[in-house]
Formats: sequence, C-alpha cells, structure tokens
Amino acid sequence: MHCWPRYLLWFVIAVLGTGSMLSACGQKGDLYLPDETVEQPRETEQQATEEDKTKS
Repeated sequence: MHCWPRYLLWFVIAVLGTGSMLSACGQKGDLYLPDETVEQPRETEQQATEEDKTKS
C-alpha cells in the first residue's frame, strides 16, 4: 500500500520550490549591497539666492 502523505509532501515541496524560482524571474540588476551614500551638504538660503541672481 502506498503512503499518500509522502507523495503530498513531495508535491508541496515541488510546488513551493517552483514558485520560488519563478518569482525570481524578471528581477534585474546585479545582486549586491549598494554602497552607503554620503550625504552632501545642503546649500543655505543665501547661496541659493546668490545663484538665482547670477542666473538672471
């Protein structure tokens, strides 16, 4: 006599494995951790108004 829970277990493993592989399809780009970005200093209001005056 066959043990149907064993077949059910293998079926569930196969379905979950296939689903996880298919969910990775379409992901673009290299697999790496991005570099930490260095925050650049923000310009002050005085610098912004001076730049606006020079552009005009």
